[in-house]
Amino acid sequence: MKKIRPGQKIKLTSVEELLGVSNEESAMDIEVVKIQPFRNHPFKVIDDEKMEDLVESIRANGILSPVLIRPIGNDVYEMVSGHRRMHAAILLGMDRIPAIIREMTDDEAIVKMVDANIQREELLPSEKAFAYKMKRDAIKRQAGRPRKDNLDQNGLNSFGKASRDILAEEVGESTQQIHRFIRLTELIPELLEYVDQKRLQFTVAVEISYIDKEVQKWLYEYIKDNGMVRLNQVVLLRAQMKTGAITQAKMISMLNNSQPGKGPATKLTFSEKKLREFFPAHYTSTQMRDVIEDLLSDWKHKQDFEGLNGE
Repeated sequence: MKKIRPGQKIKLTSVEELLGVSNEESAMDIEVVKIQPFRNHPFKVIDDEKMEDLVESIRANGILSPVLIRPIGNDVYEMVSGHRRMHAAILLGMDRIPAIIREMTDDEAIVKMVDANIQREELLPSEKAFAYKMKRDAIKRQAGRPRKDNLDQNGLNSFGKASRDILAEEVGESTQQIHRFIRLTELIPELLEYVDQKRLQFTVAVEISYIDKEVQKWLYEYIKDNGMVRLNQVVLLRAQMKTGAITQAKMISMLNNSQPGKGPATKLTFSEKKLREFFPAHYTSTQMRDVIEDLLSDWKHKQDFEGLNGE
């Protein structure tokens, strides 16, 4: 990245420059029904205050910047850049929008789609996560298909850098931060939604992304009922999982006992001789403990259910 000299004028990149739209390309009015959204489009189109402003702008001035689409066969097109403008046009009852049609491969389209949206303000963590992943994977695939014009005088491919390094340079994030965002794509949707809502801290969510999906569901239920979990709690949970299988009851107990400011748990002990009265002779101490924890978990759920129903 070039350094800016003191007093140097900064030229802002226009949408046309960002998308590489040449002066020779002209816009055509295309029927909205012929344009499909980009598959797995990671950026949300929301009917918020900004959308209302866009609708009013288009109502007053029309669509000043054409959308970018690519043909996908049978007189059908895929939107590459312009989902919000098309949505606003639909809200206004427009049946046609100005569009630039360009032939693009899947990976070229992914890169253009991400580049056109990633500079938007106030992107959600989930939007960055899937956008970074899509572009990183596209760069990887492009690196695996070098063309002659991608070779320098030494015969080295211009994609010689790791895809994460190329992506980091282009979006202005560190490679570590790129990796952290992409880790969020390993979260179950409910937890990812909590990240967007700031009910789950970013660093904690990254740590949770390494945990099995079934345990993630338990964590979601725990957070829903008890509020945020902290990084040290998730680290302890991961360490516990490495020592062997974990049940939902064990997880809840561990999280409760590791809450900040919580004092040592009060011990309630039973002699093994007393417990043997209730178990087959071949049961080990660990098996007896697991059965007791499962029974207590069932009892707790029953109490919660009866409380909700006023019983």
